Amino acid sequence: MATIKVKQVKSRIGAPIDQKRTLDAMGLKKLNQVVELEDTASARGMVAKVNHLVKVID
Repeated sequence: MATIKVKQVKSRIGAPIDQKRTLDAMGLKKLNQVVELEDTASARGMVAKVNHLVKVID
């Protein structure tokens, strides 16, 4: 299955708790951390929810 790389580019400080939980579910704990996720609808939904905090890398 295809994968996407997601990088956290903005701090989680000041973000609502549900967005912090979403970052935790994606495996992002630190700024500039990169994780590789399977390209599924649920992963894309998580990226869409916190799109102002993360960046998708090709």
